Amino acid sequence: MGRIRFRDLHGILLLDKPLGLSSNQALQAARRLLRAEKGGHTGALDPLATGLLPLCFGEATKIAGCLLGSRKAYVAECRLGATTATADLEGEVLRERPVPALDESTVEAALARLRGRITQVPPVYSALKQDGEPLYLKARRGESVQAPPREVEVYRLDLLSRTPDSLRFYVECGSGTYVRSLAVDLGEDLGCGAHLTSLHRLWVDPFREPVMVTLEELQQAAELGDTAMDALVLPMAAGLADWSALHLDDIQSFGVSRGRQIQLTGVAPGRYAAFAPDGRPLALCEIDGEGKLRIQRGFNLPSAMPDTPKMS
Repeated sequence: MGRIRFRDLHGILLLDKPLGLSSNQALQAARRLLRAEKGGHTGALDPLATGLLPLCFGEATKIAGCLLGSRKAYVAECRLGATTATADLEGEVLRERPVPALDESTVEAALARLRGRITQVPPVYSALKQDGEPLYLKARRGESVQAPPREVEVYRLDLLSRTPDSLRFYVECGSGTYVRSLAVDLGEDLGCGAHLTSLHRLWVDPFREPVMVTLEELQQAAELGDTAMDALVLPMAAGLADWSALHLDDIQSFGVSRGRQIQLTGVAPGRYAAFAPDGRPLALCEIDGEGKLRIQRGFNLPSAMPDTPKMS
C-alpha cells in the first residue's frame, strides 16, 4: 500500500464516534480517509462513549477551542449498587452496596441537587493534567492523585427511564462537565453508589441537529473519490454560527486578510466573526468603542479574491 498523499482540506466533519475508539483514534482514522493534512477534535469522548465528535481540518482547527466550551447534550445510563475505579464499567469494582427501593420522587430529588451551577470532582482517570501530565497516566501507575473540585453548569438533568438497578437520563451541560462524575454523585446521593455504563453525545453547540457521519460511511465515500468525501465535510463557517457575523467589503477584507487593524463605523462594540464578500471566514475579531477592529485569530482560507482589490 502506497503512502497517503495528504492534502489541504478546510472544514468540519460531524463524526458519529463509534464505541471503543478514543477521540484521537477516531480523528486519525477520519483524517487518513479524508487525506487531510491537519486535523483536531473538539474535546475528548471516552472510548466508552459514542455520538457526536466534531472534527476540524485545516484552518478550522483554529476554532476547535471555541467549540470546546460549547453546550452539549447526552443520553447516559448508570448502574446502581457499585462504584468503580474509573467511574465507568471499564474500571475495577471498588465497592458494592445494596440498592434501596427507590420511588420517582426520591430519584427526582437527587437529580435536582445536581442541576444548575454545581461543584464537581472530575474522575482521576481523565485527561485533566497535573504537573503537565494527564491524571489517568498517574492513576495507571498507581500514584495517589486527586482531581481538584471545580464548578460546572448542568442546564438539564432529566430521568428518561429506570429499572431496579439502573437509571437512564438526559444531560445538557456546559464545558468541563464529566457525566461519569454526575453518575457517581447521583449514586452517592441515593446511598448505593453508581457508575456509568453508556454515554451517547447527541449534540454540541452550534450543531443542535447534527447530520452525523460514521467511519463506515466515510470509507464508502472515500472509495468514490474526493468529491464524495468532501460533500460530507461542512464549511468552516458552520462552526461560527453562534458568533455575530461581520460582513466586510472587498477593501476591508483585504486589510483584515493582511492582519491590519481597520476602522469601522456604525458597528456595535463586541466580538465578531468577520467574513469576506464571498462568504469566506477571515478572522475572529473584536471591535472597540471607537470602531477599531482588532484581530484575535486570523484565517488563511483559499480565495478567488485578487491580491489587490480595485479602488473605486
